[in-house]
Amino acid sequence: MPSQPIILFDGVCNFCDSAVNFVIKRDKKSVLKFAPLQSEFAKRILVNHHLADEELQTFLLLENNQVYKKSTAVLKACKYLKGLWPLLYGLIVVPKFIRDGIYNWVAKNRYKWFGKKEACMVPTTDMRSRFLNDLI
Repeated sequence: MPSQPIILFDGVCNFCDSAVNFVIKRDKKSVLKFAPLQSEFAKRILVNHHLADEELQTFLLLENNQVYKKSTAVLKACKYLKGLWPLLYGLIVVPKFIRDGIYNWVAKNRYKWFGKKEACMVPTTDMRSRFLNDLI
C-alpha cells in the first residue's frame, strides 16, 4: 500500500473528474495519489476499513491509514495544494453537520448539474503513475 495520501473518487462523475484534475494541477509535489471508487484497489480499501458500499457515493481521503469522508476529506486534501488553498483547511472548525450538509447537497445533484460518463477517466501517460486503479 502506498504511504502517500490517496484520494478515492467517483470515476464516472464529471464533477469529480474535474476536481481530480484541479488537484493534480495544484499538487506540484505530486504527493497525492488517486483511485476511482469503481476500481479493485478502492474496493479493497473499503473492505479493509470496514466501509459500506454506500461509501461509493462520496469523496474519500486515505491518509496515514485513516479514512476521511466527505467535507473532511476535501478540506484535508486542500492542505497538499499550492497557493492559498491550504487555508481552506481552517473551515474544519465549522461543525461537520453543516459542512457535510453542503457537501451532500452538491453530491446529490452532481450528475444532474455536471453529467456522468459511461466509464472512468483514463489518465494521460505522464499522470498514470499517480493513479492506483488496480494496485495493492
